[in-house]
Amino acid sequence: MRLFAGTPFDRPPVCERCGEREEVCVCPPLPPPPPVRVAPEKQTARLAVEKRKKGKVVTLVRGLSAADNDLPALLARLKNAVGAGGAVKEDSIEIQGAQLERVQAVLQEIGYRVR
Repeated sequence: MRLFAGTPFDRPPVCERCGEREEVCVCPPLPPPPPVRVAPEKQTARLAVEKRKKGKVVTLVRGLSAADNDLPALLARLKNAVGAGGAVKEDSIEIQGAQLERVQAVLQEIGYRVR
């Protein structure tokens, strides 16, 4: 008699989808689960205009975490609406120029609360 006879530890591991042993299973791997996103209505975006080196002005969108949002897609939407360049830096979005009113209007249209 073995140590774990009759328990799940005594039996070889089995695939949950096809029921075959894991060594002979040919099931494709499961795709990763989609990331969990927080609804825009539950988030507050904080807008600011900063002056950078050589007199460059940048509009910043802060307060939106990268884990809860698709920041590159939001950046693309803001850049198209405003007609300016921009970038994602850590957990903030930078839009070139003093575009505060336009960015605020687009974010409110999407459903974000804006400060």
